[in-house]
Amino acid sequence: MGEMTSWFAGGTTLTGADLGVLGAILGLMFFIGWYFGRKESTTDDFFLGSREIPWWVACLSIVATEISAMTIVGVPAITYRENWNYAQFFIGSASSRIVIAFLFIPAFYKFKCTTIYEFLLHRFGAMTQYTATCFFFATRLLASGVRLMAACLAVSVLLGWHIVPVIALFSIVGILYIGYGGIKAVVWTNVLQALTFIVAGLATIYYLTGRIDGGLATVFKVAGETNQLQVWNWGPALGAPDFVKKFFSDPNILWVAILNGFFGSMAAFGTDHELMQKLLTVETRRESQKTMLLSIIGSFAVLIIFMLIGTELLAFYKLNPELALPAKLDKIYPHFAATVMPAFLRGLVLAAIVMASIDSPLASLTAVFVTDIYKPLFKPSASQEHYLRVSRAAVVGFAVLLGAIAYYFSFFDKMLWLAFKVGGVTFGSLLGVFLFGLLTERHANKANVAAMLLMAGLNAWLLYLSEIKVFPLGWSWLVILGTGGTFALCWLLGPVLDGKTKPA
Repeated sequence: MGEMTSWFAGGTTLTGADLGVLGAILGLMFFIGWYFGRKESTTDDFFLGSREIPWWVACLSIVATEISAMTIVGVPAITYRENWNYAQFFIGSASSRIVIAFLFIPAFYKFKCTTIYEFLLHRFGAMTQYTATCFFFATRLLASGVRLMAACLAVSVLLGWHIVPVIALFSIVGILYIGYGGIKAVVWTNVLQALTFIVAGLATIYYLTGRIDGGLATVFKVAGETNQLQVWNWGPALGAPDFVKKFFSDPNILWVAILNGFFGSMAAFGTDHELMQKLLTVETRRESQKTMLLSIIGSFAVLIIFMLIGTELLAFYKLNPELALPAKLDKIYPHFAATVMPAFLRGLVLAAIVMASIDSPLASLTAVFVTDIYKPLFKPSASQEHYLRVSRAAVVGFAVLLGAIAYYFSFFDKMLWLAFKVGGVTFGSLLGVFLFGLLTERHANKANVAAMLLMAGLNAWLLYLSEIKVFPLGWSWLVILGTGGTFALCWLLGPVLDGKTKPA
């Protein structure tokens, strides 16, 4: 009992006004989730919203899903501690969305996919589909565990709670509104979530600018003196002795960052059902493509907002050296909110972090489990009522699992890069097999499984060697190597393991 009491005894600077802001926004979120998530009678309702979601809602949902608490908490920490090199990744990310719009989306609509892994079933066969779904579960659970951990750490700072009850709170909220309303509840509440963290970010910039003498001019002067406004990292000169080592070990070099942004975002949007699920909720292929392309503008605007917050925090603390910094600089933004911001604005930042975190992957994890695993392998001809019961039970199960993973990752540092490293191991294998299916007409099934497993294993080994400083390879190469290696192995092994033609 004493240990449990200590979980809530850390103290907080939150006032009734702060908690009132959070309570009002959460109450509105539950109302929206209830209103739009009513009358779920089939899995088509639960997983796709009957493809009746307006394109602009899906677009804001994409932004809300992509811009998670990892962005709100992690990006200001990166620009506070390092520089603006992170913006380089968005060049590749924007380019990849164009490819997704015109290569991936038409194929998914052609086969009327509930989950994107059904495309692999139609194109190759069940073995490839099942392997891809397993990779999705591994990638999404680990990466989302990091995202949940980031949010819970930030909220624990603001509330003065231990991270365990915060994780429990997030899990319960996710179970309630996603388990009730499915994807319709998710995408409509995403609209409120996106608006909340955009308003909170702009309000923070306004407040910080007013607290710094000279405003933005002083911010840029202070940050420029320490080279923390650097956007472009050109890397060493071509003839430099350390060129090769730096090129393969520094993920922030421009060309490497663009490549990683391109392949990483293509994998995230095109092969991870967490994001693609939102794009499948609109009625037509054309609306889905428009949603994808417009998400470039929304995501870039939010990225700039939170990168600027990090730079303003740097200037603020340099000009006020008497103010204490958090023990872990990953918490710099919530620490500032808790110790410096006034009431109401502090509550708005807390609400933004909470709202950006509640969009958990429970809907996509459940959709893939029921559609790609449970229905074909266990109950292929059960009633829609049965599948809905299983879906809601799966939401609870995945929520508990995610909470456990988040707690484990709470012992790690530099969480933004950690999320990318986790995805780097398997994203390349997924993207490689999807591109093989989209860009070629060659048959492969057993070969796809072998290629995916081999490249994921190799990437895991390379990441381990890199982390222990034995082999200096930047994590950003993992997705690139995994994609190219998987595609090549599928091409080479297909005729050997599967024959030249697809069985009738």
